[in-house]
Amino acid sequence: MKPEKSGTVQYGVLPWRHTQRLEVMLITSRETARWVIPKGWPMKDLSGPLTAAQEAFEEAGIAGDVDTQAIGAYPYLKRLKDGSMRPLTVEVFALRVDREHAEWPEVHERQRRWFSLAEAAEAVDEAELADIIRAFDPKV
Repeated sequence: MKPEKSGTVQYGVLPWRHTQRLEVMLITSRETARWVIPKGWPMKDLSGPLTAAQEAFEEAGIAGDVDTQAIGAYPYLKRLKDGSMRPLTVEVFALRVDREHAEWPEVHERQRRWFSLAEAAEAVDEAELADIIRAFDPKV
């Protein structure tokens, strides 16, 4: 599905699961290998949560149940292909992961890893995203 790169909003997911503890998944960004959440531009004919879920599959190879209400939003400076920076807001939706695929579109471009909430909050660069992660409580 083609992204619509106009506007100032992207949609992302905080992928989570509960094993012996609550864990969230982060992925590496393609250019700088920073720990981030799956996110992307709005997609024609898809809601924010469904766009975020599609990005989760493309970038992390995961699928599951995405919440329809955002758990938060954070400001983000997106580096564009021409090198310029664009200020955006990322709306974040919780995604309860029930499938991890062995192959996905960006499997050779990114790493994925499960973290505790505290570890994930420390791993991301954006302070507001770290706050969203720290406060996350899916009420399992």
